[in-house]
Amino acid sequence: MPSDIYGQVLLLSAVDLSAPPGGRAMLSRTNLLVLRDLLGDRLVHVRPPRSTSRPRDAWRGWVDGIDATLIADLVARIDAEEITQMFVDGSNYGAAVAAVKRARPRVRIITFFHNVETRFFWGAMRTRRTIKSVAVLGANWLAENMAVRRSDILVTLSDRDSAGLRRLYGRGADAVAPMVLEDRAAPTPPAPAIPGGYLLFVGGGFYANIAGIRWFAQEVAPRIDLPVKVVGRAMEELADVFDAIANVELVGAADDLAPWYAGARLVIAPIFDGSGMKTKVAEALMYGKRIAATPEALSGYAEDVVAASWCCEDADAFVRAVADVVAAPPPPYDPAMRALYERDHSRTAGAARLRHIMAPSSNSTLA
Repeated sequence: MPSDIYGQVLLLSAVDLSAPPGGRAMLSRTNLLVLRDLLGDRLVHVRPPRSTSRPRDAWRGWVDGIDATLIADLVARIDAEEITQMFVDGSNYGAAVAAVKRARPRVRIITFFHNVETRFFWGAMRTRRTIKSVAVLGANWLAENMAVRRSDILVTLSDRDSAGLRRLYGRGADAVAPMVLEDRAAPTPPAPAIPGGYLLFVGGGFYANIAGIRWFAQEVAPRIDLPVKVVGRAMEELADVFDAIANVELVGAADDLAPWYAGARLVIAPIFDGSGMKTKVAEALMYGKRIAATPEALSGYAEDVVAASWCCEDADAFVRAVADVVAAPPPPYDPAMRALYERDHSRTAGAARLRHIMAPSSNSTLA
């Protein structure tokens, strides 16, 4: 039975449960489901429209659907529904945070940071230096600055992100709530998509994924015997790179990742830039898989997750990890890896953390 101690809560989130989950949307989806379980009909979900923000409004920090109409609607809903708390699923909505706090200062505002957005878009801008990328960076800095300064509670995925907020804005997180994924693994692993064993990279076409798997294909793949399968959307720009390397295959998008994880000898995460936490690591744990990853990819994960993985800072380390796997293959499904997912990154673990954060008496908690 949902408790009434949390009051009426407005959730500002772009997540659409009818859309296929992927990347950041997987965490947003889980946050929504956890809040529904926690609050029942006391949760009011407002989803920003997709593309109402105009380029000339970037100086206001109006991005990702935030505009005057949406802000007026939020204030009206707060009054009509007697909202006492607002959970904001992303610091990109900081302009809405500031506007609501000015209009209705009594509302307790909790902002959940998927990344330090300024750090994320700084990395993207360095990769592609265009007028648009500079404008996107500036607009997100404005929005995030407002979120930090006007929220009552800041929640980050990791201590690193909390420290990043403190460096940029002078205020760290009030709570740390690591990556959570809805469980999509069957009790019994399915048959592999391709038998024989391979290295698996899963990720969509954003800048750090593209740079990381390109580097791996060029610097590591020619030095190892195991084939590499790359599964993910919008990676087509790498097709020519992979075509020139005999043991790397671009699979593309897959509706069901479970068979690909089932056949993988090892999951790789060669990521060198970004913010937040890398979904692919928690997903590998969910499927009971061992991981070879860079320190960046493992950032935010518990020490025993790092200890159970191959932490690889360069190409030689990845080559050694693959040699270890060839010499002593890990089990196709490792219950110890799955247990780490259940402990820290499952919906149950996320629910326990959000219950504490949402309690009106909670002002600071580092989980």
